Amino acid sequence: MRKPLRPCCEFHCQNLTRERYCEEHRYKEKKTQQEKNRYYDRYKRDKESTAFYKSKAWERLREQALMRDKGLCQHCKKNKKIKVADMVDHIIPIKVDPSLKLVLDNLQSLCNPCHNRKTAKDKKKYG
Repeated sequence: MRKPLRPCCEFHCQNLTRERYCEEHRYKEKKTQQEKNRYYDRYKRDKESTAFYKSKAWERLREQALMRDKGLCQHCKKNKKIKVADMVDHIIPIKVDPSLKLVLDNLQSLCNPCHNRKTAKDKKKYG
């Protein structure tokens, strides 16, 4: 079922759209998201964590995990679904056991929805 039409979020725009902004103002949504990302990166994001995820060691290990998993989400695969993995996740979070952050056996390839569910479970489990 398609989303209903609604007015564009741009002030005084009467165009109807199924998204937040009409085609004429769609660029504003991307600009707004970029500003939010920039703010988060500058003031909220953990600098140590960012440095780790940009390191050559992590990039190499991440590639190995994706190759091992054939680029497929491992949670979806267990449920007999085939979905491309968007990211590589630490099975046991780094904050729980930092010694496992560069251990291939502690990594799994996941799609974004599975990663979000797994992260939510981890937050409940580990705090």
